Amino acid sequence: MESLSDAHRAFGKELQRARKEKGVTQEALGRRVGLHATYIGDVERGERNVSLANILKIARGIEVPASQLVAAAERHPLDRLSE
Repeated sequence: MESLSDAHRAFGKELQRARKEKGVTQEALGRRVGLHATYIGDVERGERNVSLANILKIARGIEVPASQLVAAAERHPLDRLSE
């Protein structure tokens, strides 16, 4: 599956970086927040249009501010969302 946009990909990369920094696997994060590990992987690859509720759950699950994850996405245009 192709990523949705550069912003989605940037969000996912920041999520992955922060998750790994905390020493948390996708599976463990999924269990913590009630989401499947494959969903976490899809988000990290920028293949999911993640909801605000899930952004907040995920951020809490790795104990980082949601704004940290979103800030990475803000630096990129939403290039392919309107296609």
